[in-house]
Amino acid sequence: MKEAETIVQVENLSVGYGKTVILENINFSVKSGEIFGILGGSGVGKSTLLKHIIGLYPPLKGDIKIFGCSMVNCPDWKKDELMRRFGVTYQGGALFGSMTVGENVSLPLETYTDLTKDEIAERVRKKLALVDLQGTEELMPAELSGGMKKRAGLARAMALDPSLLFFDEPSAGLDPITSVELDRLLLRLRNKFGTTIVIVSHELPSIFETTDTVIMLDKNTKTIAAEGDPKELRVNSPSPWVHHFLNREENDAPDDNLKNMKQEFSYASGK
Repeated sequence: MKEAETIVQVENLSVGYGKTVILENINFSVKSGEIFGILGGSGVGKSTLLKHIIGLYPPLKGDIKIFGCSMVNCPDWKKDELMRRFGVTYQGGALFGSMTVGENVSLPLETYTDLTKDEIAERVRKKLALVDLQGTEELMPAELSGGMKKRAGLARAMALDPSLLFFDEPSAGLDPITSVELDRLLLRLRNKFGTTIVIVSHELPSIFETTDTVIMLDKNTKTIAAEGDPKELRVNSPSPWVHHFLNREENDAPDDNLKNMKQEFSYASGK
């Protein structure tokens, strides 16, 4: 059986701001058609890592290859070309409040394609239908619920038909039913279209439902504490911190990792 193609390759990556190092010596790869999760306690640097991977910030050290091309060492024109090949959804959907839902979704098409106005309108209609937002083209973002905003953001991220999608906390702030609906949508995208998906999340039910592989970031060592199938790590990880984190078990041990786990447990459960 042919091995799946590597879509994202992170090599010896160190990220931070100025002289502050948040994560260092990060190494992992994401295969074609995989749903890959990035986990860790609050403040560990999950979203920071994602922002570096997608090219919003330069790394302190190391390289990020997407579709086999370096996001760090390539010329600007090549980086722009790579960035058009993947979609990103941010917390809250990040829609432009002064634009309708249809205008938000059409923006990448107007910016990067030569499609006619009618062709763009048809593409927008299809993308909104894909995320169960039929007929919302003329609505303003303020008229949408939280879950609808996230789905509209996903429709915009998919406007250019990318084979790679990045999600920053897709289920954050959603009620359980809406969160499950979003999980099913991500699985449908992968199963129907072969989309490769990278998710930053602290929502463990969603992680167990959707991801094939996860990495767990450790705030103390500033690197990866564990990597693998989250269901297997939950049962078989030799690390007490990983075991307690994935099982949402509190522990009275003084270990700093467990303290971080408790903070994440409280944050995720709203306590």
